[in-house]
Amino acid sequence: MTPLKHARKKRKWRLSDVCDRVNEIGRRLDTGNLSRIERGKQTPSPEMAESLAKVFMEDGLSEMQIISPERYQIEATQ
Repeated sequence: MTPLKHARKKRKWRLSDVCDRVNEIGRRLDTGNLSRIERGKQTPSPEMAESLAKVFMEDGLSEMQIISPERYQIEATQ
């Protein structure tokens, strides 16, 4: 599981919850793009990675973990 998805699941947020928070800080993000970013199928722009890192600042999520999730995979737990 990518660090971004792990952080979202930890907070029990839906994709739309994250998108709403990103949109509040001035970036446009929809659930489809967020889903692809979470799965490592789409690389976010540096600006989007910064916005996502701000949303998850309390979780210690870094821009690098969002841009290169394959380097930081987390084992999914039940």
